[in-house]
Amino acid sequence: MILSSFIVIVLLGVALVHALWGFGVWVPIRNEESLAKAVVGARGVTRMPGPIPCFLVAGGLSLLAAAVLFLPQGSLRTVLFMGATAVFLARGALAYLKKWRLMTPEEPFATLDRRVYGPLCLALGIAFIILNLGS
Repeated sequence: MILSSFIVIVLLGVALVHALWGFGVWVPIRNEESLAKAVVGARGVTRMPGPIPCFLVAGGLSLLAAAVLFLPQGSLRTVLFMGATAVFLARGALAYLKKWRLMTPEEPFATLDRRVYGPLCLALGIAFIILNLGS
């Protein structure tokens, strides 16, 4: 129950931030260019992604949180959580790959990616493994 709560809180928190970005609300950094350099990190980035990608991420994370809360045990839940595990572990690992860093060199993204985004994704991937094993 504690692990599920952790997963849901993190997923919904990240989903909320992406939804706000979709509406053009720049949080926690009020300047769009500075925010883009902190959360996108692509070379020369000056603008945040548009509403559609932001809402797609927000929606996907919200649906995954709902699945953690409401989807009964069974093969659909197992497959969904295996997919989530793969996505989060892959994204977490990217933070430490040289090729990824060459694609996303902007600061403070590069540092935040190694210290926050990558470890958070790895933690979520591991949490989904544990949740799946407990099912």
